[in-house]
Amino acid sequence: MERSRRGKRHGAQVGKVSVLSGAPYGYRYISKQEGDGEARYEIVWEEARVVRQVFEWVGRDRCSIGEVSRRLQAAGEQTRTGKTIWDRGTIHDMLKNPAYKGEAAFGKTAIEPLRPRLRAQRGRPLQPKRPYSYHDVPAEQWMSIAVPALVDADLFESVAEQLQENRAHARVGQRGARYLLQGLISCACCGYAYYGKQISPNARKHHERSYAYYRCIGTDAYRFGGVRICSNKQLRTDLVDEAVWEEVCRLLEHPERLEQEYRRRFLQEEQTPDELSQLEARMSRLRQGVARLIDSYAEGLIDKDEFEPRVTRMRERLKQIEEQALQIKDDASLERELTLILGRLDEFASRVKQGLEQADWSTRRDIIRALVKRVEIDQERVRVIFRVNPPPVASQLPSEKNAQSLQHCGGRDYTTLRCTLLCCIEHFIFNISRFQPLFDQFPSRNGAYGF
Repeated sequence: MERSRRGKRHGAQVGKVSVLSGAPYGYRYISKQEGDGEARYEIVWEEARVVRQVFEWVGRDRCSIGEVSRRLQAAGEQTRTGKTIWDRGTIHDMLKNPAYKGEAAFGKTAIEPLRPRLRAQRGRPLQPKRPYSYHDVPAEQWMSIAVPALVDADLFESVAEQLQENRAHARVGQRGARYLLQGLISCACCGYAYYGKQISPNARKHHERSYAYYRCIGTDAYRFGGVRICSNKQLRTDLVDEAVWEEVCRLLEHPERLEQEYRRRFLQEEQTPDELSQLEARMSRLRQGVARLIDSYAEGLIDKDEFEPRVTRMRERLKQIEEQALQIKDDASLERELTLILGRLDEFASRVKQGLEQADWSTRRDIIRALVKRVEIDQERVRVIFRVNPPPVASQLPSEKNAQSLQHCGGRDYTTLRCTLLCCIEHFIFNISRFQPLFDQFPSRNGAYGF
């Protein structure tokens, strides 16, 4: 792999188009076989017309990216995949691509170790098979490769200045941490995350509102070609934040349970720190064995009847060992999380004594992120999944059971949620498959244990 990277860097330095991965919209990649031993970009004139029009709209008509998207949709222009809905991110990447001024860039991103994540991504395991992340490289470190230009350099620079001006006047507000449960809420129906969305001036009739709404990404039609893929409801941020914080406070009223749960479930297990390194060494030997078998078969030292069963067995063994190593990495990630919880126990206990009601916004956010694994929203309820289980709820009178509900239509406090039905908040114990359930715990409200 390192030799391949060095070869690509050398190819980029001498200006070979073959090191680029495909061709952007407006070009067609001609491989070495098609181009008589020399790869190149060939202009697709119908797509090039659209590219030039987009640059004209932004660089000379001073249009925003949203306006460009609306104009392309009104004109019926098609993307490379045949869609007529143009995503704003696609247009932004087009306007920032230096290939259109004749200088395709190589090395715009680089690989780095996997950055810590608040929760697993949709449809992906907690520990990915290839644990690395990409990060952008400064433009001055890019390597330029000459390709046919679609727009002149002056128009390209004019577009860059207009994008900077649009960014300065954009209505997008504060970036970063804005909402208490930001990054923790996900949709139980489609699996996509919830994000915070401010109320537009027209919707709030130009009155100030101290709250926003958590909204599912799957309900945004513009993200999926104009069609919604989820019908889940949006929730008021103030009501959901307060309900989750009350559940966290109830757990923190007994901070000793965190340490007991941690020590009983994790620290009593025998740890084998060298097991992962041993598995990695075995995986390396198996990969080398597979490579040797392939070389032996290619050189004719073994026949096909002997090669196929041997390489199949080795690959199955390799897959099993990779799964074991992945499980160990997941366990190590869990250990780091639980160690963080254990290290903060004293701090949590002191804050409980002083009163969590007076905790500021940043303190609440830190505590929630340390104790809550995720918050799931479905059509009828909100599930708060803790890293450990909260203390069991004492028996309540029928009139008091609704006190634990976010909304149960028992009064006027939550009528602004309208048709949103949030019946209960459920609790889970670690939610990790390798832990055994605690049968001495009280059942949840629906009669089943929250394992």
